[in-house]
Amino acid sequence: MSPLAIALTATVAALATAGAIGALVNRRSGVLRQVSPEPGQNPSALGLSQTGPTIVHFSAVWCGPCASVRRVVDQVCAELPGVSHVEIDIDADPAAAKQLSVLSLPTTFIFDSDGRQRYRSAGVPKVGDLRESLQALLA
Repeated sequence: MSPLAIALTATVAALATAGAIGALVNRRSGVLRQVSPEPGQNPSALGLSQTGPTIVHFSAVWCGPCASVRRVVDQVCAELPGVSHVEIDIDADPAAAKQLSVLSLPTTFIFDSDGRQRYRSAGVPKVGDLRESLQALLA
């Protein structure tokens, strides 16, 4: 086999591997995962609603996907008036991000009316998934 054919085969194999890894990583992006409340968490400083569920969305001015999350959350909150929304700038409040182990942006949480973390999503959540998760907490 010629050196060009070997290089081309190696390049194709590397691209296929990178594509597969990227697909696996992105498969979970924006998926709401149900979580169990962690002992020692004190979300009271986040400004959570005590009358219904609260969406807490971590963002930053420089984060492009954060604007998409904001639109999704605003749409769902308009449809479900019992839901509150708190947006926290990770640069302005790094302590809150550390408390909730936020490692990437955008990250979205759903807390119930008792202040317990019920769902978490890294990436842009889908409108339907967010609505469905919140409706379960409103029932």
